[in-house]
Amino acid sequence: MKINGEVTTGLGKAAYFLSKDFYTKEFKKNLGFIPYPGTLNVIVSEQYLDEISQIKNNCENIIKPDTEFGAVNYIKAILNDEIEGAIVFPAKTTHDENYLEFIAEKRLRDELNIEDGDIVCLEF
Repeated sequence: MKINGEVTTGLGKAAYFLSKDFYTKEFKKNLGFIPYPGTLNVIVSEQYLDEISQIKNNCENIIKPDTEFGAVNYIKAILNDEIEGAIVFPAKTTHDENYLEFIAEKRLRDELNIEDGDIVCLEF
């Protein structure tokens, strides 16, 4: 699946969670990198909600910490045909369904010189 979406500012909570050892160790083991402590937040068209929901609900990649933190499903993805990473689906979130969070090894706003309102392409 390949979709375009608009970059937007998140709530800033991902930085805290992505800095926790049990998440970083699992992402390193399963994706081959330790994610930058933050996500690139992308709003996609609601026309993709059914497909995204199916992917999220059938996703077998999951990190289940044994603490008060929530589980995170993830699926490998590529941003703008060049940056390998993953889309994460936190069990505990306040975002709407059309709001995707992409993780990668580097801070993508700097790496790709992107800002709020820019259109990016996600392939997963």
